[in-house]
Amino acid sequence: MKKRFGIDIDGTVTCPTSLLPFINKAFGMNIAYEDITQYNLTPFVKVDEKVFAHWFSENEPIIYEGSPLAKGVKPILNKWKNEHELFFISARGPHLLEVTENWFSAHGLTFHHIELIGSHDKVETAKNLKVDLFFEDKHDNAVALHEECGIPVILFDTPYNQEPIPQGVIRVNDWAEAAIWVENWLRKQENIREMAGSMK
Repeated sequence: MKKRFGIDIDGTVTCPTSLLPFINKAFGMNIAYEDITQYNLTPFVKVDEKVFAHWFSENEPIIYEGSPLAKGVKPILNKWKNEHELFFISARGPHLLEVTENWFSAHGLTFHHIELIGSHDKVETAKNLKVDLFFEDKHDNAVALHEECGIPVILFDTPYNQEPIPQGVIRVNDWAEAAIWVENWLRKQENIREMAGSMK
């Protein structure tokens, strides 16, 4: 049965370490991925918050163009593209749509829809697009999406999302683990549908 997957891009489809080489080079730092214990990078980058925000805004297209894929993501998404609907929902601003689409094409990834909302609050978008399952790396996003949309959320384990999670948020180490969980979930959904059909 075809499902609609809501999928975050940065730190989920792209490698969660993508941003660090750009930051380290620009500011002469040596920040390690393991040291990033919260999503907001400002405390780790020892420059003025406004300076960092300006730098990031100026360099977003370059960063996104140069972001590598997360480990194992490509074969899994390319398998799912024929079986489900892949809706990518990102906090990137809408002005980055062309850069984002070009990145997908360059990496051989298919998308059915890309929604760049310019905000980390993805709940309304997920509701409006009627997604059945979400893939995310930001802890508070994952919890809000599960609790407010009533859907399971796959949370990719990183040093910056170690807070406790409710039962409907599923922590995985990588895309291979995510795919196993999804296959089991789909099987259960199909069994429930068949049981409901037989009771009519």
